[in-house]
Amino acid sequence: MKFFKKYSFWFICLGIAVLYFFTRFYNILALPLFTDEAIYVRWAQIASNDAAWRFISLTDGKQPMFVWIAMVLMKVIEEPLLAGRVVSVLAGIGSMVGLFFLTNELFKNRKIALLASFLYVLYPFSLVYDRMALYDSLVSMFIIWSLFFEILLVRYKRLDIALILGMIIGGGMLTKTNANFAFILLPFLLLLIDYKKKIWKQDILKLTGLSLVSLVVANAMYAVLRLSPFFYIIEEKNYVFIYPFIEWINHPFTFFIPNITALSEWTLVYLSLPFFVLVLSAFLVGKKHWKEKLLLFVWFIVPFVISALFFKLAYPRHILFTTMPLLILGAYALYHLVRFAPKMWLKVMIPIVFLVTFVFNDYFIITDFNKASVPQTDKGQFVQGWPSGLGVKETVAFLEEQAKDQDIYVATAGTFGLMPYALEIYLVDNPNVTIKGFWPIDSTIPEEVIKASKTMP
Repeated sequence: MKFFKKYSFWFICLGIAVLYFFTRFYNILALPLFTDEAIYVRWAQIASNDAAWRFISLTDGKQPMFVWIAMVLMKVIEEPLLAGRVVSVLAGIGSMVGLFFLTNELFKNRKIALLASFLYVLYPFSLVYDRMALYDSLVSMFIIWSLFFEILLVRYKRLDIALILGMIIGGGMLTKTNANFAFILLPFLLLLIDYKKKIWKQDILKLTGLSLVSLVVANAMYAVLRLSPFFYIIEEKNYVFIYPFIEWINHPFTFFIPNITALSEWTLVYLSLPFFVLVLSAFLVGKKHWKEKLLLFVWFIVPFVISALFFKLAYPRHILFTTMPLLILGAYALYHLVRFAPKMWLKVMIPIVFLVTFVFNDYFIITDFNKASVPQTDKGQFVQGWPSGLGVKETVAFLEEQAKDQDIYVATAGTFGLMPYALEIYLVDNPNVTIKGFWPIDSTIPEEVIKASKTMP
């Protein structure tokens, strides 16, 4: 017992890590290949095989960081989809560890920090996207570490911290545009300034200078994308999802109510009502750290409201990163509720009441996504609607069998997306298979297909 007590912190860390890897890797390929996953994985394949296409994602206005990491993993992981999904698994590790350091820095309490990491492992929203080859887990990781180093910058005002912060935000900007919130939210760190000190004005001035250093570093990293002639497409792609200001100003609140309703519904479904109550209770328990708790809430609510104001097209994954601070608030509240519970049975029941919905939901996310309590938008995207790759695995197996001893020709309706990319991922290197996408499709069969059908299946 003495040995366990002495090293209890490390045993708990090991337990959380084991639980993380189990929940992320168990049945990881059960969910069908999603349309966007097919695109990103195919890009990574192409970039891996041809250095001239390392910026291929810019052809669709997407930053390349995810593709670059997937490209490297494909050198050691044979299954392409698994390689792509492992990028998110690794990003989730970064988020889990980042939440520990961030929480510990905010509250100087390792128990709350461990609890925040544990909540991340159980959090259904993170579980879904840590198991998919999408950008969003990676964005969350960069946001968490950005906030951590911004807090360090405010408290210690050192050049080395500013440089590291710039590199982290730069990495986020190279992943997805919404990582820019790390800069947008930076002024709110002024909440942590000690205004009782006589030199608080000098502190703000110094902090401003160091923040500019971070801004320069981040944008210098982002400038590498200008090497590609497709750089301009990023802005065009952004306006597929958000209203440009010049357009938004004509109807600033027209879409706010439907957007805020959808975003709130998605957030509540993934958080669950009991955990949402737990988050709110963070402001009622523990008399200290009101500035830190307010800062965390601001990092949730500001991007949440801005998204509601400007979104033209939104999905739940777009707000994953905004909910990360809520896990810390939940951990803070849970720690204090358990700590001050007068009876042992209450200390046991409190975590069960607030976390049981997480556990049940996690089970279905891993074993049967259709039964999981996730937004219908995600179910439609991943398992029920046209973007789902349900049947791709069986189709690839059928085509491989047909191409064993003969040439075959595969025509797809579409030149970009699930088809033909899902087939190219697995069959592009097969010399007996020719894959060709066609779009638009009308009532006349393309001449090329008719010609090919005379010589092969």
